[in-house]
Amino acid sequence: MERLLEFVQTNIQADTSRLILDRDKWPGIDMDIAVNCIESRLKLKGKVREWYENPRLIFPLKLSAEQCSSSLTGQYKAELAEKIAGDGKWKLADLTGGLGVDSWFFSKKASQVLYCEMQKPLCDAAQHNFAALEAGNIEICNCMVVPDSELLTALFSEFRPDIIYLDPARRGEGGRKVFLLEDCTPDILTLKDDLFRFSRHILLKLSPMADITMVCERLEGCCREVHIVGAGGECKELLVWMDREWAGDYSITAVELTGSEDEGKYEVAGFSFSPSEERSSAPLIAGKDEIGTATHLFEPGKALMKAGAYNLLSTKYGLKKLGRSTHYYIVSDQDSLAAIWKMGKVFSILRCESLDKRSIKQIAAEYPKAEVTARNLPMDTDTLRKKLGTKSSDHFHIFGLKSDTAGNLLIATERL
Repeated sequence: MERLLEFVQTNIQADTSRLILDRDKWPGIDMDIAVNCIESRLKLKGKVREWYENPRLIFPLKLSAEQCSSSLTGQYKAELAEKIAGDGKWKLADLTGGLGVDSWFFSKKASQVLYCEMQKPLCDAAQHNFAALEAGNIEICNCMVVPDSELLTALFSEFRPDIIYLDPARRGEGGRKVFLLEDCTPDILTLKDDLFRFSRHILLKLSPMADITMVCERLEGCCREVHIVGAGGECKELLVWMDREWAGDYSITAVELTGSEDEGKYEVAGFSFSPSEERSSAPLIAGKDEIGTATHLFEPGKALMKAGAYNLLSTKYGLKKLGRSTHYYIVSDQDSLAAIWKMGKVFSILRCESLDKRSIKQIAAEYPKAEVTARNLPMDTDTLRKKLGTKSSDHFHIFGLKSDTAGNLLIATERL
C-alpha cells in the first residue's frame, strides 16, 4: 500500500496512458489501481478539496469519482439530514455508499453512519479512506440491499437508523443512462415499504433530469419535500425527503449554492413553494412601457427553472414576466433585485429594441463581443448569433426574447 501511495503521489501529473503502456517498468505496482487513483484524484481536485489534498486516500474505480458528490452538495445534504433528524443524536444508513463522499459528509453531523456498498473494492477503499480521514463514526458493510431480505433485518437489528439515504445507480445495461425509478439500482419502488419498517425517514437522491411530478406520484404520498440543488450554473441534484408518517402535500425548494470548493464554504439562496400555489398563481406580465423603462433583466438559475415556479416567482417578488412562455423577468425595484440576486443571473439593460434588421445591425456594431441567447423566437440562438456576428464575451450578453405585449425584442445587457 505504501509503495502504491508513493507511486501515485510521484506520478500525479503523469500521462496515465503512458503509465499503462510502460507498466513493466514497475513490476511491484498494480498499475490499473494506480492509474485509477491518479485519474480519480484529479477529478476530485475541483470537487472535494479535502479528499484531493489527502495523499493517503485510494480510489479503485474512476467512475465513482466521476459520480460522487461535490463538497457543496455534500454539505447541503448533510445539513438537510440534520434538519430531518431534528435535535439530539441521530444515525444515518447510507445504503449506496460508493466512493463514500456522502457518508463522510453525513458523519460530520450524525452520531453514527452505516456505509453499505455491494462492490468489495469500494468497501475496502472506504475502510482505508475513512481511517485516513479520521472519520471514526462510520461502520462499513459490504452488502447489496434487496426487498424482503433477511439482510435488512440483520443489518438494522442493532443499527437503528433515524434516516436511510439512497443514491440509486442510474446506469443500465451497457452503461446507458436511465431515469425511471424502477430502472435504477436499487429500485426504491419495491424497496421503500421494507425500509420504512426500520426508519421513518428516507432521503433519496435522483437524477436532476427526473420528472418531479411523476416521481412524487409514483412514491405514493410519502414525499414531504423535494429539493432541487443548483451550483456552478448547473442543476446538480434532486433530493426527495420521504416521510412514512406524512400525509400532506409535498413542497419544492429550489436552492442555488454559491461558494468555493477550495474553501469548503457556501451560501444558500432558496425558494420554497407547493405545486398547488404555483397552479393557482398568475404571472405579472410586463407592459410595453414597463419594458422600455426597465433597468435589469433576470434569468432564473437552473434549479429555479427545474422547479417550475414561473408564476410564483413573479407574484412573490414583484417581477414582471416578459411572457407566459418566456421565463425572463424585468426588474426595476431595488428590493426585488436584492431578493433574487443569488437565485440566477442578473443583467443590467443597456439597450432594448424591437427585433428587426435595423436593431440587429445597430446592436451588433455597438457590441461586437457578446454572448447571445434566443428564446421563443422564429430563430434559435445559433441563428441569431450568426446574424449579429458577435464574438464570445463574459461581459456583455444580447438576448432575443419574445414579449407578450411588445413583440420580439433585442436586448443588450451587461452581466452584473
